[in-house]
Amino acid sequence: MQKGMRLNDGHVTYLGLLAKKDGARKGYLSKRSSDNTKWHTKWFALLQNMLFYFETDSSSRPSGLYLLEGCVCDRAPSPKPSLSAKDSLEKQHYFTVNFNHENQKTLELRTEDAKDCDEWVAAIAHASYRTLATEHEALMQKYLHLLQIVETEKTVAKQLRQQIEDGEIEIERLKAEIASLLKDHERIQAGQSSAPSDDDSDIKKIKKVQSFLRGWLCRRKWKTIIQDYIRSPHADSMRKRNQVVFSMLEAEAEYVQQLHILVNNFLRPLRMAASSKKPPITHDDVSSIFLNSETIMFLHQIFYQGLKARISSWPTLVLADLFDILLPMLNIYQEFVRNHQYSLQILAHCKQNRDFDKLLKHYEAKPDCEERTLETFLTYPMFQIPRYILTLHELLAHTPHEHVERNSLDYAKSKLEELSRIMHDEVSETENIRKNLAIERMIIEGCEILLDTSQTFVRQGVSLRKITRGRLGSLSLRKEGERQCFLFSKHLIICTRGSGGKLHLTKVGRGHRGLLVWCMHRVRGGGSSVSWAAMVNHEFLMEEAVICSRTRDNCSVRASVPARLGHSSGCPGRAQGSAFVSGVLQLLSRNRTGTAHYRC
Repeated sequence: MQKGMRLNDGHVTYLGLLAKKDGARKGYLSKRSSDNTKWHTKWFALLQNMLFYFETDSSSRPSGLYLLEGCVCDRAPSPKPSLSAKDSLEKQHYFTVNFNHENQKTLELRTEDAKDCDEWVAAIAHASYRTLATEHEALMQKYLHLLQIVETEKTVAKQLRQQIEDGEIEIERLKAEIASLLKDHERIQAGQSSAPSDDDSDIKKIKKVQSFLRGWLCRRKWKTIIQDYIRSPHADSMRKRNQVVFSMLEAEAEYVQQLHILVNNFLRPLRMAASSKKPPITHDDVSSIFLNSETIMFLHQIFYQGLKARISSWPTLVLADLFDILLPMLNIYQEFVRNHQYSLQILAHCKQNRDFDKLLKHYEAKPDCEERTLETFLTYPMFQIPRYILTLHELLAHTPHEHVERNSLDYAKSKLEELSRIMHDEVSETENIRKNLAIERMIIEGCEILLDTSQTFVRQGVSLRKITRGRLGSLSLRKEGERQCFLFSKHLIICTRGSGGKLHLTKVGRGHRGLLVWCMHRVRGGGSSVSWAAMVNHEFLMEEAVICSRTRDNCSVRASVPARLGHSSGCPGRAQGSAFVSGVLQLLSRNRTGTAHYRC
């Protein structure tokens, strides 16, 4: 079963800020409202296949997000204007984004500049994962071609080394012959006592010119060798590897600065505030919000200093030993990531205190924060492990296979990927347990089944119930209130909301509280296959459902379902990991003749 991607508010906020900073396309556009009556001006930013929109270009959080994968973007004709609005509409240029989802409304946008409109249409049309996959395939072909070239260069280099060795042997032989000839020449000169000739000065000049020519030829040869290496693929790969290392140093410096702001602008001042006479926050809440933050800062300060020391010894860059020191210490990230969602909940609860909220806004207004909130700084460590994995991927892509650090860097990457998977699984399980316990505390009567750790939360919502009662010849209607529904992997809990936000379990059938267990007994009706209690469809948006069956107390239960859901088989157990759950249909009955209709 394929697991869906999990996005929380922090992830979406981070991606929105990244789109504002590095988006492929940014600017103001007018967006048609959901009721097709008004146009609202928003600030849009396009990042890969995600389209964010903000209230203004200075907003720190996105107002919405559209996924553009598989969409179709085209220019749209201008609507027929009225006589009064003809001039204004002629200056507008319209285009639409049609999504491949069956029930998703077409996004209608407009701008005042025709060139801007064409550029937006082209950018959205190319914002697709398939385009990136095609480019990746082309790059892989180039990469394989370069590997073949490298292998050829290795063979040629091996041959050249052999030739150089043979040349050195020949040089040693010639040196020995020259030494022998010099000894013979000295012996001959010792036996002769001739006067110096007039040609000695000319010979010295000739030798000087020959020496100069030999030096020039040698320098030209070395210059040619160096230029050939600079243009070689190996040298280009080393340059790219150095660029990755320098980028890593800059990113690490920025991350250490973020941790320094988190600790010095928030953690330590809040610790001092918790020790005051009228503390706006307790020490336990401070520890829960900033769990391991100070330790993580000290760890990365040490890692950053070691990285700077390696850069100072350039061009010899050895990084594997730094990761060998860092890897055993990264387990503290497990506790931080596992506690992240809980820390945000504690922070939201503390913000209800006016004194704390005022104090926090004062800290966030400091120039070092650059208008970033505490939640933003708490989110930065969540992305550090994936950032290291991406950096090691790039580093290994430009590291030769025979490089001395290749195996060590590959081992560090595998360890980081394993740690990332463990952290992801622990976060999912911890968030599910906390959600179940939060719902159980809201129910006044309590609910023991929510204490089961294998119970997975799927969705919650509100259902409106309308019951029709009567006999032949007479008809009466009676409307009842809302029902709070909580869908789990094994149970459906139905509650009514009482005073103070507390919940009460609703009676279902005879003496049963609002707890419906998913049964696998099937009934056939219009080609559908459902349980006696309820049905969930995971692929379509359910608006209304028709189900006919009989409950355990022999009460007739009927509700309406659209024909398009007739072919699907509802199986609530498959709801784990789905991108979304389409709807929940509740079936309740209080007498033998009642007919119940529910809309979700």
